[in-house]
Amino acid sequence: MSRVPFAFEASTKPPRDGAKFALRFWANAHSRGMEKTYAALEKFLRFAAPLFKAIGYERMEKPMVAIEKSIKGALFDCRMCGQCILSSTGMSCPMNCPKNLRNGPCGGVRANGNCEVYAEMPCVWVKAWEGSKAMDEGNKIMNVQPAIDHRLKGRSSWLAVSRGAHE
Repeated sequence: MSRVPFAFEASTKPPRDGAKFALRFWANAHSRGMEKTYAALEKFLRFAAPLFKAIGYERMEKPMVAIEKSIKGALFDCRMCGQCILSSTGMSCPMNCPKNLRNGPCGGVRANGNCEVYAEMPCVWVKAWEGSKAMDEGNKIMNVQPAIDHRLKGRSSWLAVSRGAHE
């Protein structure tokens, strides 16, 4: 089995060029609709919790990770940190920040709103702020997030939501 890199480990290559971020930016630009979709998904996951428990959360982990990685990977360029906070960050995944900052931008955001590390990439937190302004509960962006638990990397945050362990 290959080793899963920690969330804080730098990628071996720089991010894709800006033209290929189209779906991630679309999800962020439509954050209000995505917020409502995520709320519905959360209700479904909580409703399905008894089924997941009957099957066994450990048995459900692998198929849920595959589904979650496919959907969230495409829509948000998800890094599968296991502690998703998209609904608190304007539907912009903070794990896409090269510095993995979960509570706001660094001091190096460029004047054009792009990343300090990758000049061609818009700052994740600038996008998060823009997305949060359109959301009904956009004020969640002001909540301080706990430090990331690297032991959860590669795990399903949806299963955590279903069993109430994600609050």
